[in-house]
Amino acid sequence: MDGVPCLRVSSCHAQLLRRCLQSRGLLDPSLSLVKDSDGTVLLPILPSSLSQLDLQDLRNTVASDCDIIWSQSKKNKGKTGVNKLEQVLQELLEAHGERWREELKKDLPRSFQRHGDLILLGDNCFTLPLWKKIGTRAFLWSAVAKGLGAKRLARMSRISRDGFRSPMVTMLLGENSWVQHVDNGISYEFDVTKCMFSAGNITEKLRVAGFDCRGETVVDLYAGVGYFTLPYLVHAKAGHVHACEWNPDAVAALQKNLEANGVSDRCTIHQGDNHQLQLCDLADRVNVGLIPSSEDGWPVACRLLKRTTGGILHVHQNVSSPLQSRRAADREVWQSWAEDAANRIASLLRDLTGALWVTSIQHIERVKSYAPHVHHVVLDLDCRPL
Repeated sequence: MDGVPCLRVSSCHAQLLRRCLQSRGLLDPSLSLVKDSDGTVLLPILPSSLSQLDLQDLRNTVASDCDIIWSQSKKNKGKTGVNKLEQVLQELLEAHGERWREELKKDLPRSFQRHGDLILLGDNCFTLPLWKKIGTRAFLWSAVAKGLGAKRLARMSRISRDGFRSPMVTMLLGENSWVQHVDNGISYEFDVTKCMFSAGNITEKLRVAGFDCRGETVVDLYAGVGYFTLPYLVHAKAGHVHACEWNPDAVAALQKNLEANGVSDRCTIHQGDNHQLQLCDLADRVNVGLIPSSEDGWPVACRLLKRTTGGILHVHQNVSSPLQSRRAADREVWQSWAEDAANRIASLLRDLTGALWVTSIQHIERVKSYAPHVHHVVLDLDCRPL
């Protein structure tokens, strides 16, 4: 993901919100506040603390106009000295008669995911042979955990090709691999060795939380552990959500999360391939949240919409932009993809029902960068029969 998470707020509320974030340990002290071109102020958030941010509470108590964006930010001048992890590892090496070198600094984790007291590392750190010379691996991982302020460590190498997008995660320190992640007042629990959790989807989860879905029937075609199912139920107040998921480990976590958040009575879980889903003609809204492409789920989503009144599809997709493109050019590419998707979905609905449908682009939302020049976007598509 490019940039850092920031809270965008009007200048009149910036200092009050800055003090609030600082008191809660959420403000990134190594980055400077930035004034955006529209006069708003961007307050940098610690990426590892993003899951602890309760945006609704900040809106209610501090500034109603604040929202999260991903932006570039500048390092504060005068910040010197080694961070705690580097300091702990320097001391560890010196105790084993080894000298600290620049190549070791480059082999430290540049980013990681924090889930409560567990840190999830990538596979691009601690690769040099010297780390194996300083005693048992448990000895090293204990020092790393101390430096990062964690009790448990795990490493993710890649996503498996088992059809479930299961993570390839190995526990390095600690045995219990279940974690709790809190976003916007919603608790998510899952096994990091068996279920994916994308912290980068926080902006879309917050957007869903702002919908008014009272009285609506919503279908979430790729529910996972409840990334979007739970915001629809907890904050958007959907009347009922049908959550579809074929990974049994994710289903177990989803059931646990529904109960933990007190919304299991308004959700029905459908385990298995959603192409075999025995539902149709009932949804006011369908979330088609699969990337890199959700196209395989479009016919299912069309079948689920109410025949007489239609509804809204939230279509997720990774869209590639030209090299060296500007933001305006990116939006042109997204608009072109959205128009093509709207036409194709209108055709699917016509073939399915025998009637003409109007598909109108309501909104295109950028969720995050998936890879260089590839953006995860969501199309809000209003679909109505003539």
